[in-house]
Amino acid sequence: MKDSRIAAQGLVLLGCGKMGSAMLAGWLARGLPAASVWVVDPFPSDWLRGTGVHLNATLPATPAIVLVAVKPQMMADALPTLQAMGGGETVFVSVAAGTTIRYFEETLGAGTPVVRAMPNTPAAISQGITAIVANDAAGAAALDEAEALLSAVGQVVRLSEEAQIDAVTGVSGSGPAYVFHMIETMAAAGEAEGLPAELAMQLAKATVAGAGALAQQSDESPSQLRVNVTSPNGTTQAALDVLMNEADGFPALLRRAVKAAADRSRELANG
Repeated sequence: MKDSRIAAQGLVLLGCGKMGSAMLAGWLARGLPAASVWVVDPFPSDWLRGTGVHLNATLPATPAIVLVAVKPQMMADALPTLQAMGGGETVFVSVAAGTTIRYFEETLGAGTPVVRAMPNTPAAISQGITAIVANDAAGAAALDEAEALLSAVGQVVRLSEEAQIDAVTGVSGSGPAYVFHMIETMAAAGEAEGLPAELAMQLAKATVAGAGALAQQSDESPSQLRVNVTSPNGTTQAALDVLMNEADGFPALLRRAVKAAADRSRELANG
């Protein structure tokens, strides 16, 4: 990233909470000079103050990228202050949930290059996955730049249309919370079967983390990995008979959960 257009023209990070901080740490670690970064954040952390970036300073007139990482409810106040950068070569990359490309175009001008991204919270430890989609004004080069930036915190996938963002929200955007709740409920179930609370939680955390890592690294599909650990008429089979029940097990439950999240994402986008 040292010799890129971003390093030369500058990057503006609007909002530097957990997600913004994780991305900034990734960029700096990859060689983006701190002097090429301007951060706008009303409550900067001690860590942010120590990075050497330009903090709440006068912004460059035409930065290469403006990465918008403010909360959606703060967008109406923050974005109009950057109108002068719209309609030109500056690419706006948004990780704000529920904020459409159209909203950016209406606020900044129709010709503004916009990339909308949906990351998730494991980005905080560079284990995230982010889906991106762009408007026509952005083009291939802007998508490449956005992917390079967002790959600092994990995997990046490209969508064919913005409407898919809502489904992505339901699966990977909100999905970490589903997994955290699974850990909670597995630990509680272990307690109910006689395990001490601390031990049950340690077992649940390690099991979910280990299974996720195995699924990520294995050449076999999750379906085959499930079969591999399921002996006929054994203990795992007894549990899966409950979990895989089409009426009230995981298939029905997760379909409803993902749909609820995707529907809410659509509602937020439509105001």
